[in-house]
Amino acid sequence: MIKIKLGISSCLLGINVRYDGGHKLNIFLKDTLGVYVDYVPVCPEVECGLGVPRKSMHLEGVPENPRLVTTGSKQDRTGLLVYWARKCVAELEAENLCGFIFKSESPSCGMERVKVHNEKGIVVKTAIGIFARIFIEHFPLLPVEDEGRLQDPMLCQNFIERIFFLKR
Repeated sequence: MIKIKLGISSCLLGINVRYDGGHKLNIFLKDTLGVYVDYVPVCPEVECGLGVPRKSMHLEGVPENPRLVTTGSKQDRTGLLVYWARKCVAELEAENLCGFIFKSESPSCGMERVKVHNEKGIVVKTAIGIFARIFIEHFPLLPVEDEGRLQDPMLCQNFIERIFFLKR
């Protein structure tokens, strides 16, 4: 059986790529769905050169076009991540992905409801992570979901049906 290829945020597979050197292993994705798919792990922060561990980051500005800045020192990492992300999605075309699973709430990979700090210091959960936005714009027809939403049985079933349908 030829397995379906899915992109996935690396931390969800238990790879230690998070800012604190940890991961966010999702057993269902790795051990259950993982039987039927081949994952292409992606960690935007590490792959654009920010390393592990690193300073934590968050989104600032307007939700439609936020900046990625380090917490505390306020170093703007937006340009670095955007440059890398555009290159990455072009390279991912060769992988023939049937979908992508993002890390929820991540400033780079969050698919929806990501916190963004406005100029008055007010936090709203209306942004999309920078890499997720670029990926979704580049692959508008690919099924995408975040691991948090996949805990809902109906959303999970729908996502799985869509990736299998696309593979066929």
